[in-house]
Amino acid sequence: MQFKHPEILYALFLLLIPIIIHLFQLRRFQRIDFTNVAFLQKVTIQTRKSSQLKKWITLLMRLLALACIIIAFAQPFTASRSALNTKKETVVYVDNSFSMQAKGPQGPLLQRALQDVFQQSVGSEQISWFTNDLARRNASVQDFKNELLSVGYTEKQLTPAEVLLKAQQLFSNEPDATQQLIYISDFQRQEEFPEIPKGISIDAVPLRPVSTNHIGIDTAYIASKSVNTIQLKVVVSASETRAQPVSVSLYKSTNLIAKSAVDLSEKTSETITFDVENTGAIVGYVTLNDPNIVYDNTLFFSSNAPERIKVLSINEANANFLQRLFDQPEFEYTQQAHDAVNYNTIPDQHFIILNEVGNLPSSLVTALRSFVTNGGSLLIIPSTTADLSSYNAALGLFNLGSFSAGVNQERKITQIAFDHPLYENVFEKRVVNFQYPKVNAYYPLTSNATSALSFEDGKPFLIEQTGSYLFTTAINSENSNFQNSPLIVPTLYNMAQRSLPLPKLYYEVGKLNQFSVPVTLLQNEIVKIRDSSLQFIPLQQTKANKVDITTQDEPSLAGTYQIEKGSQFIQYLSFNYDRDESALQYANPKDWQGVEVHKSVESLFETIRQANSINSFWKWFVIFALLFLVMEMLILKFYK
Repeated sequence: MQFKHPEILYALFLLLIPIIIHLFQLRRFQRIDFTNVAFLQKVTIQTRKSSQLKKWITLLMRLLALACIIIAFAQPFTASRSALNTKKETVVYVDNSFSMQAKGPQGPLLQRALQDVFQQSVGSEQISWFTNDLARRNASVQDFKNELLSVGYTEKQLTPAEVLLKAQQLFSNEPDATQQLIYISDFQRQEEFPEIPKGISIDAVPLRPVSTNHIGIDTAYIASKSVNTIQLKVVVSASETRAQPVSVSLYKSTNLIAKSAVDLSEKTSETITFDVENTGAIVGYVTLNDPNIVYDNTLFFSSNAPERIKVLSINEANANFLQRLFDQPEFEYTQQAHDAVNYNTIPDQHFIILNEVGNLPSSLVTALRSFVTNGGSLLIIPSTTADLSSYNAALGLFNLGSFSAGVNQERKITQIAFDHPLYENVFEKRVVNFQYPKVNAYYPLTSNATSALSFEDGKPFLIEQTGSYLFTTAINSENSNFQNSPLIVPTLYNMAQRSLPLPKLYYEVGKLNQFSVPVTLLQNEIVKIRDSSLQFIPLQQTKANKVDITTQDEPSLAGTYQIEKGSQFIQYLSFNYDRDESALQYANPKDWQGVEVHKSVESLFETIRQANSINSFWKWFVIFALLFLVMEMLILKFYK
């Protein structure tokens, strides 16, 4: 018990005064003469002993009444340490990720949680709070409640460590402040719980759906293309098997063009195939109906009419292998002799190959440097009789290193950088034993560039530096059998494809996405991305014949958008939400050391109210004082 005015308790020493008076009060007996002894029989006999007991009880009642009055004026109370701390800070975190769409006993988890928080009384005048995509510091209670009910779902999800870090940013730096974090989430499993910083207390409310049975569309991709048909494959996954088939619909624009049923009775993932008419560009979406979590019921996609990649080879050696490789619909291949180069065509290309040119004139190197600076890709295949001085001068400009004198020694190409972008998704597994291609002579290279292919001794055969590629030897049939190797096709094909990375079937909202648009912009011209209700200007870098675009924070909504230059349509672009929120697997916050777990939002706030309440007892002591005074009166009147 504590006292609001403890100094008044010194008045308790005054209780000594009546005690002292009582102890030293010597009452003398008075002698009375009676004329008739019979009169004494009518007088009640009181002994000295009973008289003294009555006086002691009366004194006790008076002392207790006086003590209760003094204590009442001191205002006694009980309270926890947090209730007594005037520097109390509370930060509220509400998880609004897509997994909170799951249905609880009273509806979607997020909506129920927001309603429960809204209905609770917040004691402080100001409150700091945040979700996965917004944060408010020291907002008024009215603003907090007004904005709370408008919180929507987001694809962003914060890990417990990120929640703690963000909460620390909203807390003040006052050393004596009591810092409390209210953590409302479904605690979808992501990572191990972090250690709680000293001085922060966490009260958690784990929200759970009534059912974790869920089905959604994972991904879609184009398996093959022909002149007339595009084969689109859609992957559907469920949290558990289902007895009934699930209907999946395919829409082109807003028109239903196909339906298919997915059988998930024996496994939780299935791939279905749609054959779509190849009309050049296709824009649409696939959808199913799952009421539990709806964000992954729909997947948007768009496939634009392919832009032909312009490839130019400047030859002093036989270029038949290049002709065969790039004689495909997606390429526009041209070739020129090394002594009859049309420099005016160089800026219009996407990918240029120097095919074993013996000497590199400065005029050609200057034109190629400008081409690479403006975003073009370059491949240099040296000649066996190369002029090393002109080559090294050119390689230095492209940051590719320098050649040493040629070595006439056979070498096998045995090391593949499987993680290099040229070989991503090329191999089903990392091949360690195959028929290795070989060379009869090569140029030792000193370079800091990344090796994509290497000889058995680790020396580079093919390197890459920011879109410029270099072989360290000629690959003609006299010096190497590389042209007959299975590696030749993915190597050169992906070089050309990477020179113009066209948009994929779809991108993920909130992730770092990079692609190129084949459009030429004049000075001060830009491209924009928009749909029917949203328009924004993405991060972009203008090159000679393309624009490199980067998106991350925008757009924030899934859907199909248009890329435009002014009012001119360029191509379509689709975005979808990350599917990680579909995994309804949860962590138990009881395993988080130092966290107080509550069953519901109501019980959490009730516990907080009790912890912050101050129990005052002065009224009880006033009542006790009155009771003791009444008891004294009764004793004086009736006690004989």
